[in-house]
Amino acid sequence: MASNPPRLKTAITADERLKNLKNTFETKYGESPLFYACAPGRVNLIGEHIDYCGYSVLPMAIEQNILAAVSVNNSGTIQLANTNPLYKDFTVSCSEDIAIDRDNPKWFYYFLCGVKGIQETFGIPRLAGMSCVVDGTIPPSSGLSSSSALVCCSGLLTMEANQKLLSNVALAEICAKCERYIGTEGGGMDQSISFLAERGTAKLIEFQPLRATDVKLPDGAVFVISNCCVEMNKAATSHYNIRVVECRIATKMLAKARGLESSRLLKLAQAQRELKASLEEMLTLVDEVLHPEPYSREEICKVLGITSEQFSTDLLSANTQHMMQFWLHQRAKHVYGEAARVLQFKSVCDSEPAESIQLLGELMNQSHASCRDLYECSCPELDQLVDICLKAGAVGSRLTGAGWGGCAVSMVPTEKVESFLQAELRAAYYLPIHAEQPWKNKVCLCQSRVAELRFSLRSEIHHLCLLRPQSANIKYTDEGK
Repeated sequence: MASNPPRLKTAITADERLKNLKNTFETKYGESPLFYACAPGRVNLIGEHIDYCGYSVLPMAIEQNILAAVSVNNSGTIQLANTNPLYKDFTVSCSEDIAIDRDNPKWFYYFLCGVKGIQETFGIPRLAGMSCVVDGTIPPSSGLSSSSALVCCSGLLTMEANQKLLSNVALAEICAKCERYIGTEGGGMDQSISFLAERGTAKLIEFQPLRATDVKLPDGAVFVISNCCVEMNKAATSHYNIRVVECRIATKMLAKARGLESSRLLKLAQAQRELKASLEEMLTLVDEVLHPEPYSREEICKVLGITSEQFSTDLLSANTQHMMQFWLHQRAKHVYGEAARVLQFKSVCDSEPAESIQLLGELMNQSHASCRDLYECSCPELDQLVDICLKAGAVGSRLTGAGWGGCAVSMVPTEKVESFLQAELRAAYYLPIHAEQPWKNKVCLCQSRVAELRFSLRSEIHHLCLLRPQSANIKYTDEGK
């Protein structure tokens, strides 16, 4: 894997999407783009809501991405436009401090997160002027990382426009950090896979230090990504940060119960390392220490020996100050169990037993049950979609992404894919529940052997192209450098 984002040379005539974006850019700004920046979305195969707890996850990039056309100028402003008319234009001065309104998570604030991250990293007093048009093919609020891909794309193009250079690892870490300006306390999975992905493989993403390891998925199965069509913008609600807070408090409660200095521990993985315990031992400890009934603020403060003011300041985030009850046992149990499932998933992929597809499917099923019952991050539509996928022939199916809507990922034996999509999934879910919405773009396939993606565009299956996802990159056309 290249250590720095690739800088590719491409012919504009060879890519219809680039050609359309170039035309839109020229119509908007009266000049041609200098370069294009691209950052892919991702599907997380297993390991949900555990990256911000310090644990490894197992995603892979998808071909759907954020693509931006960019010109650099001396205008003293950054001008932003989007090919989607729902997303309004925005202009910001290069000489002003970049302000992110976390109470109003508009699309351009995600873009500005990436700009701000690069500016702060290099201490750039006055950024280069830029004109940008953004085009996205990742369904918004679907659990496929459209927002993080936008932040990554923005960070990448800002680096290029200001003639700076960073490694993929550094960019991933910067973009993970700066996305928190929008208010979501994410863990870094989305940004890491966007920059560290490679064609033909999933990745085990580990943190502290950040690194990515190839995971070869078994032959004979296809991963199908299906959208339940319930949109969930995690920055616009407190659901996501509530789980982060509950895990933070659970960490301190477990540490306190075992005599550790809890003030410096924030992640459940840190508690495990300090205790030198296995994941199985941590699951036992959760049952011993944390009761399944919800905790009140008063009980937590008493156990930790802190004041109500310290509780609000040190443990809660801005959009979780209203919380009065905390389900610590359930959240910690999910995290430690899910962390173990990620390691088991990779072990099966590495050892390639004859029953690997069945074993991986069962781990995915366990993951969804834990997300639904312990972490409570599913929704009725997602649960229904997962059930339909299993009845239609999937060996495993689970929500992917933050949850509360968005997509499910299912592992389907290759020989069952056509019937799974045409006769089962479409008929049982999309036609009855979403008859008013087009079938287009509801389902995509990701063939496990080569990590390819295909789209089904209508009731029949048309494999129009083989799409090979790659990491975030910079493209120059014949008109550029």
